[in-house]
Amino acid sequence: MASGKHAPVAHADLPSGSVVTNSGRVSSAAEHLYAFDPSPFTRGQRMRLDDALIAANRTTQVRFNVYVGDLGASTAAGADAILKTTPNADNSVLIAVSPNQRTIEIRGGAAATSVTDTVCQLGVTAAKSSLAEGDLLDGVVSAINVIASAITGP
Repeated sequence: MASGKHAPVAHADLPSGSVVTNSGRVSSAAEHLYAFDPSPFTRGQRMRLDDALIAANRTTQVRFNVYVGDLGASTAAGADAILKTTPNADNSVLIAVSPNQRTIEIRGGAAATSVTDTVCQLGVTAAKSSLAEGDLLDGVVSAINVIASAITGP
């Protein structure tokens, strides 16, 4: 039986992107699929994105995933294929942005029944103006916030 006690962890021994939480648990963030070189986001921007993802995940109990990159010739098919590769795909939302194709696709997993086509369209609408101005981060964060609000309701 687990005692609930954690072995002390030296911060220097943790991999990049990891931290010991107040409860003693190690929380880690990892790059998904292919890493950008250089990243499209600064460290501060990644922290802002992480905060938005954490808040949305916690309030909705739906996993939010963000993909930035080429979606292929059919952006809709590309987003569908990427959704299947995300962790907990059935209970998740994918916000896929292809800056070079000037496209955003939002998909909800099969078990995420609150992520309807209307909710996805709200997310796209929320992101469009920022993306049109070249503000990738603000567009993605706006989509996350609007979708999370739509899922949880008033």
